[in-house]
Amino acid sequence: MTSVPIRPVTDTTTRQALSLAGVFQAAALVDELARHGQCDERAWETLVNATLDTNPESFEAIYGGHHNRLRLGIDTVSAVMDRRQVSPVVMRYGFSLVMLMSKLKQDPDMLDKLGAGLTRIQGQAEHFGPTHENVIASLGELYQQTLSTFRYRIVVQGDPGLLQQRMMPERIRCALLAGVRFALLWDQQGGRRWKLIFQRSALKKSLRQLD
Repeated sequence: MTSVPIRPVTDTTTRQALSLAGVFQAAALVDELARHGQCDERAWETLVNATLDTNPESFEAIYGGHHNRLRLGIDTVSAVMDRRQVSPVVMRYGFSLVMLMSKLKQDPDMLDKLGAGLTRIQGQAEHFGPTHENVIASLGELYQQTLSTFRYRIVVQGDPGLLQQRMMPERIRCALLAGVRFALLWDQQGGRRWKLIFQRSALKKSLRQLD
């Protein structure tokens, strides 16, 4: 699949929908990792790359240039908006990531600490590759040192044996960090929690056009 966008995304509602898809893709991957110990590789790479790219050349570049790299998130958000059956755990993770983002926005020092940490890890990624376990470990540690210190915390449910496996806590924290990154993007595109209720029809229409 080419990484070149089919077309630039100029519509604000579609940008919000794609950003929200990134949030729920992270939520779905956290659940997959916690319950099964593995997850969709393309979806995972998309989240990691988006987290590391703090200065993307375009909106589309954030998710690799093609919206299908957010397919898992698009499908999950579509199900939420259509009120179809969605795992309540995935829904909780998704909305909790948005809440965590709002806490982060109110803490400039924490934002600066996150930015400095990501700049350092970018150098690591250039040396090892973005999904190398050293990079994932660093991203997970950054989440632990920043976002997980808030009083509002996301508690992950899953298989206790899997959650204790080597690198699993780091991968889950990395996915949560990616979810907050997309939540910040959603906020930057004008996304607000009340819009999830009052502009649900517009979001649903944008999501359908991404099929």
